[in-house]
Parts: sequence; structure tokens; C-alpha cells
Amino acid sequence: MWRDAVLVGGKDLRVELRSRVATMQVAPYAILVLLLFGFAFDQNHALLTQAAAGLFWVAVLLCSLLAVQRSFSIESVDGTRDGLRLSGLDPAGIFLGKAGAVAAQLVALEVLLGFGVVVLFGADLRDPGLLVLTAAVATVGLAAAGTVYGMMAAGLRVRETLMPLLILPVVAPVLLGATQAWMAALGQSSADGWKWMGLLASFAAIYVTIGILGFSTLVEEA
Repeated sequence: MWRDAVLVGGKDLRVELRSRVATMQVAPYAILVLLLFGFAFDQNHALLTQAAAGLFWVAVLLCSLLAVQRSFSIESVDGTRDGLRLSGLDPAGIFLGKAGAVAAQLVALEVLLGFGVVVLFGADLRDPGLLVLTAAVATVGLAAAGTVYGMMAAGLRVRETLMPLLILPVVAPVLLGATQAWMAALGQSSADGWKWMGLLASFAAIYVTIGILGFSTLVEEA
């Protein structure tokens, strides 16, 4: 399973590095989202700083949709999905590989967006450990859930419009938990940010388990 995961994840990342879609399209889109938020709250910098955590995770969530759509669009040409299904690779390994590739792209985008939040919004880092751990667990949850629902919609003609409708309501707990944890880590809330880690970890564990156990069925149906 792990060997197949490395093969699939490496394949997806090589495709992205060669196509430069993430660097030429997704990254500028993420920065543009932050800039638009900055313009919207320009008259009230205090409110902008207070909303920095939520705006960051909204931008990450929008970028995750693009990353998941890209991950499955590269399988839709030249019978690639059928070749992947008939390759003999462990479906759990395929899931882990594709989710890992999406997670790696999100991590790179989060680093870029994190600098943007600090520079554009003037956010103050109070608890870097909580920031990093929250981002790591939330990224795993977003990548796992996105890969599961991305495969569900992969075989449909309306997958581009259906995928956001499937994913956005489901990942609401990640948006809520990660935003609250980051608000505490940025000193914008007096609440204990670590208590939200249980919600994020549970979400990630549930969808990683669903993907490992049920991805074979999803691959066949797609």
C-alpha cells in the first residue's frame, strides 16, 4: 500500500511540476483572494486583523477545491483512469498517494498564504506550535475528504460544478476548528485553541479511514 502510495503521489506531483498549474494559476489565485479580502476591509484594519484567521482558511479551502479538481482532471484524458484501475495498484495506496499529493500542494500554498497574512493583514504570531500543528491536521483532513468526494464525482459530466457542492458542506468543521485554533494562536481570542485539535484530528481520521477502506469501491464506480 505504501509503495503504491509513493508511486501515485510522485506521479501526481511530477505532473504538477511539469505543468506548473499550481505555480502559475493556483498560487496567484490564492494571493488574489487575500488581496480582495484586504481591499474589502481596508477601511477597518483592526477588523481585518481580527478576521485574518478566517480569511486565511477560506482562501485555503477555495484553493483545495482547485487542487482536488486538478488531481482528478489529469486522470480523465486518454483513458488514464481506466489504466490506473487496471494497473493492479492497491486502491488504498492510490487514495493515499493522491491525497498526499494534494496535501503537499496545500502545504506549499499555506506557507505562501501565511506570509501574505502576516505582511498584508499584520497578524501577530503568538503560538507558532499551535499554528503549525493545526495547519498540518487540517490539511490532512481537507486532502482526504477532497480525494474521497473527488473520486465520487470523477465519472460525472457535471463534476466541475458538483464537486464544490459535495465538498464545501462537509469540510465546514475543518473551517470552524482551524479558524478558532488560529485565532487563539494569533492572540485574537482568549479561548483555548488546543481544544479544537480534537475536532480536526477526528475529521482527518474519519476520512483517511473511509478512503483507505472504501476507495476500491469508489474507483470501480467512477
